[in-house]
Amino acid sequence: MAVLSRTLLLASAVAGLASAQTILSNGQVVAADENTVPVAAESVKDELVLTDDILAELTSLKLSNISLFSFPENLNSTENDRRSLFTGCKTFPGDNLWPLQSVWKVFNLLTGGALIKTVPIGSVCYTNSEHYDADKCQDLLDHWTESITHADDPTSVMSPLFQGKTCMPQNGDDGTCELGGFPSYAVNISTVAQIQLAINFARNTNVRLIVKNTGHDFLGKSAGAGALSIWTHNLKTIEYVEHHNSCGYTGPAMKLGAGVEVGELYAAADKYGVAAVGGECKGVGVVGGYIQGGGHSPHSSLYGMGADQVLSIDIVLPNGRFITADKNHNSDIFWAVRGGGGSTFGVVTSMTVKVHPKTVYSGLTFYVTSGNDSLANVTTPAFIAALEAYWRRFPDYAAAEGHYGYSSVYPRFDGQAGYTWQFHPWLAPGVKLADFKETIAPLLAEWEAVGFTVEPEFWEYDNFLQPWQSHFPTETVANSNLRTGSRLIPAKNWEDPAMLNKTIATLEEVMQSSALIMYNMVGKEQAGVDNAVNPAWRENLFYIIVGSGWTDDSTAAEIEAANKAITYNAGAKLRSISEGAGSYLNEADIAEPNFQQSFWGTNYDRLLSIKNQVDPWDTFWAPTAVGSEGWYITRQESWLETQNGRLCRK
Repeated sequence: MAVLSRTLLLASAVAGLASAQTILSNGQVVAADENTVPVAAESVKDELVLTDDILAELTSLKLSNISLFSFPENLNSTENDRRSLFTGCKTFPGDNLWPLQSVWKVFNLLTGGALIKTVPIGSVCYTNSEHYDADKCQDLLDHWTESITHADDPTSVMSPLFQGKTCMPQNGDDGTCELGGFPSYAVNISTVAQIQLAINFARNTNVRLIVKNTGHDFLGKSAGAGALSIWTHNLKTIEYVEHHNSCGYTGPAMKLGAGVEVGELYAAADKYGVAAVGGECKGVGVVGGYIQGGGHSPHSSLYGMGADQVLSIDIVLPNGRFITADKNHNSDIFWAVRGGGGSTFGVVTSMTVKVHPKTVYSGLTFYVTSGNDSLANVTTPAFIAALEAYWRRFPDYAAAEGHYGYSSVYPRFDGQAGYTWQFHPWLAPGVKLADFKETIAPLLAEWEAVGFTVEPEFWEYDNFLQPWQSHFPTETVANSNLRTGSRLIPAKNWEDPAMLNKTIATLEEVMQSSALIMYNMVGKEQAGVDNAVNPAWRENLFYIIVGSGWTDDSTAAEIEAANKAITYNAGAKLRSISEGAGSYLNEADIAEPNFQQSFWGTNYDRLLSIKNQVDPWDTFWAPTAVGSEGWYITRQESWLETQNGRLCRK
C-alpha cells in the first residue's frame, strides 16, 4: 500500500511559488508539511521504499521538480540534456545550478521532514553566533573527546582535522564559526525510501553526496563542503536468527541495521549467548563503515575479518535501486562491499552476519614505564630487550593459538627519557587461563632473565562482553593536532632471521619519534569466503598504527613537517620492511602512496571495474576510495587533504 495519498496535490509547487507550501486535499487548501504530505514511499517486504509507481503518482499530481528524484532510466531527454551542464565540479552553494530553497522544501516534505540544515556542533560556543548557548557550550567542551558526542550529531565527525577545523568549540570566544567541510544538509534516515530520495536527488542535481553513520573515520570520508549527507546512525535494528539457512551457511546469525554500534552488537550477542566479530573501539559502526573496510577484530585470529562474517547485504545502489546482495544474487556487489571501502558502491541499510558459539576468554593487562628515575619500573635496556623478545615470539601467539595482542608503546609524557608499554589487552579467545599462562610462560621467563619486572593482571571470563567492557580502552576522539597511518607486517618476515632483525631494528627506530599501537593478529582466511578484503590481511602477523602530532603553538613549518613525517618518515620506514604488503584502509594515512595497492592489493582492478559499472555518474566519492583518483578537492595544502573545498574532476 502506498504511503502517498492520491488525493494530495502540492498546489503552490504547481504554481511555481517559492512561498509556504500548500496542498489541495479533498477540495480544501491546507498547509503542506510532514503532517499533510506523507513520506513518498511504499511498503514492500516490510521496508518503506521509493518505487516507480510512487514517482508516477507524484508526476501525475504535477508535483514541481519531481524529476529530480527519478531513477536514471526514467529521465526524459530534456532532463538528461540538463545533466550535460554538470561538467568539471560538483554543484556547489552559490552556483547557478544549486537547488533553490523551494526545491529543498519539496525534498524535506517527501522525506517526511527528515532534512536537516547543518548547524555545526561547535556553534553553541561562538559568542557571535545566533546559536550561542553558554551551558550547552560547557557541556560540549566537557564531552568533546567522547565518541558519542559526535556520533549523535547529524554532521559532526571524530577527526575535525579533515573537516578543516572551521568551528572548533575551543575557539568560540574570538573566532567565527563556518561550515567548512561540514555538509550543507543531512537527511536523518529512518527508511530506505529516504536514502533513495537522497541518492536520486544528489545524482540528478550533481550535488556532492556523503554518508555518515558515527563519523568515526580517520580520513574525512564523512565530511564534505557543499554536500548532502545521508545520516544512517539511527538505523538501530538488531534481529537474532537462531537458525539461519541460506547460501551454504546454516547456523546462528544477526541482522544488523546500518546504525548499530559495536557495543550494541556485543551486548546483543551476550544476551543471546553467542560471540560476534566486531571492532575494538567503542564508537565504531559495525555494518555502516567498519565492515566495508574489512574490519579487524579481537576475534580475527580465529574467525577472520568482520567482512568474512557477512551473509547478505541490503543496500541502495547509486542508481537509487534497493537490492539484496548475497552469494547467489548481485554477487559482484556482495563481493565488493565486503572490504571494498565505504561511500563507494551505495548505502548499506542492513547486513546479516554469522555469529559464533559463546566461549571462554583469558588474558592479561599491564602498564610498565622505563627509565632511570624513581617512577620507572625497569631500565630502558631491559624494556627494549623485553619488547624484542615479545616481537620475536609473535608466530607462537596469533598464528598458532588465535591470540590477539593489543598494546601500545610510546615515549614518556613527563619529559623523562624512557618509554611506556601498556597492554589493553592481550586476549586469548577460546583459551582457559591455565592454558594461556602455559603458552606465555617461556616469554615471562625470558623477561625475568633480562630484568624486565612486570606483574600482569590475569583474568578469565566466560563471555566476551565483560573483558571488552573492562579491559579495552575508551577511545579519545576529536584530536585536531594528530595524523596517523598504519601498516601490515607479513608473517614471512619471521621466517628469515635477517629480515626479522631488520624488522625489529626498524620498529625500534620508528618508536623513537612515534607511538606504536601494536596488534599481534592475523586476518585468518575462512573456508569458502571470497571478498574484497586486502589479501595482505591473510598474510599479516603484526598490524601497526603510528602517529605524528603537533601543538596549538606550533609554527606553520612545524605543522607541515609533522604531517609529512607520517608519510615520509615513519610510514616510509614501515613500508621498507613490508614491501608488497599493505595498510588498513579504515585506519590509514590519507596520503598513503599508491593507496590502491596498499589498501586492496590485487583486488583493486576488479573493484574499480565494479565501481564504474554501478556508478558511472560518480554519485559516490570519498578520499582514497575506489575510483577517487579521478577527482580532487580544491583549496588544499600540498601536505594535507581536507574536505573543506569544492570537489572537481581532474
